[in-house]
Amino acid sequence: MNQRTLANSSVAEIGLGCMNLSHAYGTPPGPAEAKALLHAALDLGVDHFDTAALYGFGRNEELVGEVLQPFRGRIFLASKCGMTGVDGKRVIDGRPETLKQTCHESLRRLQTDVIDLYYLHRWDKKVPIEESVGALADLVRAGHIRSIGLSEVSAATLRKAHAVHPVAAVQSEYSLWTRNPEIGLLTACQELDVALVAFSPLGRGFLAGGIPDPRDFVEKDIRRAMPRFQAPHFGKNRQLLDQFNRVAWEAGCTPAQLAIAWLLKKAPNVLPIVGTTSVEHLKEDLAASKVRVSAETLETLERLINADTVSGPRYAPETLAEIDTESTAHAG
Repeated sequence: MNQRTLANSSVAEIGLGCMNLSHAYGTPPGPAEAKALLHAALDLGVDHFDTAALYGFGRNEELVGEVLQPFRGRIFLASKCGMTGVDGKRVIDGRPETLKQTCHESLRRLQTDVIDLYYLHRWDKKVPIEESVGALADLVRAGHIRSIGLSEVSAATLRKAHAVHPVAAVQSEYSLWTRNPEIGLLTACQELDVALVAFSPLGRGFLAGGIPDPRDFVEKDIRRAMPRFQAPHFGKNRQLLDQFNRVAWEAGCTPAQLAIAWLLKKAPNVLPIVGTTSVEHLKEDLAASKVRVSAETLETLERLINADTVSGPRYAPETLAEIDTESTAHAG
């Protein structure tokens, strides 16, 4: 794959988000299947692996640590704090002492003495962002983490945080159908020389064309609570796919590859991370690095799927209240 810069390191331009192996989209794969996926990623040239204390309430970090520890010297390892599982419930806690304790727990689970990029998973709005980032700066000075990241924050919050300590990356949902970073965050990242790590580049699987009926989601699939996958929004959004799929085949690639290739063309500081439990899907996604699309195709995509044509907010109201990203009246 081509290389891009992340926290002063050169990494493959498409990374792996490990969440799916333990969390969020229903029943996760078994240990053998999860380990095989991680080994396949290594074999396919992935060197940027992204996890979090929240995923599987620590189990994902344990999995990543067990499998990747022998390869630690050749990978870029990212994890997150500030949102964890406490007594079986998801809790946002950005107090400095909590972040530092979480980091020590993550280092143990990841079987490493330093994390390359450590994100504040959510800004705890009860704690000034300057205090949370100050705690992460202490972890940098102590040698426990190499760089600081933020997740799901606005341009304004990024600037406040960056004034306390340089922020290396912001992780945000970004895809054809989630364009919120284009309101202000993408420009701020470029001005401050901050990488934008784009999660859910396939729109939670929507842009890969594999969601015939959201009513078939298993009970613990987080998409069940997302308005875009509910009536009446999903029916309207589904109408976008036939034309999108046609554009992909005309471009000589799969819909998933086209969605990722579009994202790679947005800016050189954008690094998508894909998430999957399937080795075949992973191969397909990573091949997007070789896809070349014309300016005309990119313009067609911009007109077809954007904040005005996608129906419904990306999160339910209670979740939107927790995050700090800019929003549009149309896309939430």
